[in-house]
Amino acid sequence: MNDERVIADLHERWVFGWDRREGDEPFDFRRVFGEFYDFGAPDVRLYDDFDPEHRVATSAAAYGEIWTPAFQGMTSAHHAVDDGPHVLVSGDLAASTLRFAARIATPDGVTDIRTTTSLVWRRTPDGWRIVREHNSTQTLPAGELDGLFGEDSEPVPAAGRAG
Repeated sequence: MNDERVIADLHERWVFGWDRREGDEPFDFRRVFGEFYDFGAPDVRLYDDFDPEHRVATSAAAYGEIWTPAFQGMTSAHHAVDDGPHVLVSGDLAASTLRFAARIATPDGVTDIRTTTSLVWRRTPDGWRIVREHNSTQTLPAGELDGLFGEDSEPVPAAGRAG
């Protein structure tokens, strides 16, 4: 398989690693994403504007510390890729971009989002690993994603939605 396809497959699997279903075992960032992020690199920079504190993590472990509490508190998170991935590879570095939609349910309600994610991957002895991440998220109007995720993520009445 060529490097472009490998990166495209990794990026798509990465998106669905964020999926949560009611009854899943507790979210463990390293268990879920250990094959994607470079946990040993000293030059990692990871950012997602969906983080209310807008922190830039300088290690994969620190990024996990940002997201673990939020994902442990979710009832469910459903994702669907709606553009990409688009991949460029040059030597031992690769960049990939894709856009996804997600419905995130917490005990407080439901939030629908659309995110553009850009990842930089570095070839390591263990395979391609993420060393840069930038996500830009737009919160969508209530109900915009109704029907996108199938019957296991039934729409919630607007009065019960967060955001």
